[in-house]
Amino acid sequence: MFLSRLALVISLGLAALPASAHEYWLEAPVYQVQPGAELTTNIKNGQLFEGTNLAYFANRTDRFDLSFEGGTLPVQGRMGDSPALQITAPPRDGLLIVAHEASPSSLTYKDWETFVGFTKHKDFKTALAEHLAAGYPQDKVRERYTRHSKALIAIGDGRGSDRELGLATEFTALTNPYDADFDGMMTVALTYQGAPRPDVQIEVYEKSAEIKPIVTVYRSDDQGHLTFPVSPGMTYLVDSVVLRPAPDAGQTDKSPHWESLWASLTFAVPN
Repeated sequence: MFLSRLALVISLGLAALPASAHEYWLEAPVYQVQPGAELTTNIKNGQLFEGTNLAYFANRTDRFDLSFEGGTLPVQGRMGDSPALQITAPPRDGLLIVAHEASPSSLTYKDWETFVGFTKHKDFKTALAEHLAAGYPQDKVRERYTRHSKALIAIGDGRGSDRELGLATEFTALTNPYDADFDGMMTVALTYQGAPRPDVQIEVYEKSAEIKPIVTVYRSDDQGHLTFPVSPGMTYLVDSVVLRPAPDAGQTDKSPHWESLWASLTFAVPN
């Protein structure tokens, strides 16, 4: 199941990435809280695991919910909440799954080179040829994008399992980093429309209060799984992107040419 990582470990350097290649994730100030304690989580947007906090707005959110002990409830947020999630933790030990899907947004690339850079950075090998074959323009390339984020938060001992929640594209943890017998090897499954995504690029970001973020680039195996080493005291963001032709491309002169769907999963590894 384990695949060797690509020979690419990138230190923090925002200028190295295209301006459009912004990650989007859920980040908890603390990933382990006691039952009944205050629990908050931010919606973040940025690059290389550093970014700004986004407030909660219902009109920018398609889904925001909590899963615990097999049940799922929607987040009852207030407009403008920041942190976006502000709750009292469940009264029992277990693994809390926070899920968020942002409403679709759109962008227009400022030039062809920026779009080319995005396709290369995210390893979309056929996108440029498909774009030209479809007769799409090389200026004003338009894209619609959606974000599909999960976070794993330990309540007490954090025992339990992640599960698929039906996000359009989704990471599901097959190991629990909060388990007492966790061996330091994390395994995740990546899906798109419920099916595995084999042989695609997955980026794993890690950081701590003392260590600047770094990213390692891997590929999923033939089951859409990835196993990778993690370290105590570190926080992780796992990220992958689907790029597909927009179903409404060409319908109007403002229709997008492409759609991107971004999947992310965040968690921490206890000391």
